[in-house]
Amino acid sequence: MAKFSVTSERISKYLDLTAKAMEKVSIIGEPGSEDYSKAEDILVMVKAYHSDAQFFLEEGKGDDAFAAVNYAHGWIDCGVRLGYLDGKGDWQLFTLSS
Repeated sequence: MAKFSVTSERISKYLDLTAKAMEKVSIIGEPGSEDYSKAEDILVMVKAYHSDAQFFLEEGKGDDAFAAVNYAHGWIDCGVRLGYLDGKGDWQLFTLSS
């Protein structure tokens, strides 16, 4: 079985990309609404996985770091796609609905 590993440069690239996405999004809806609460939950998960990825990278666990940053971006992308988060029309950072 082949062994695969991801370079720290590639992981850092995706950490930066997800950090940009986190800075760009905003919550859609009114504070206190169910949709707003769901968006907040999504962002909690995004931040947790992004933080985990940074931790794993510092610990030398590159494969775990890469997996975690991809989960982070998947969560934020899903939030935008489902309409809980506003991706500001950025097709580079998010998979937007048509």
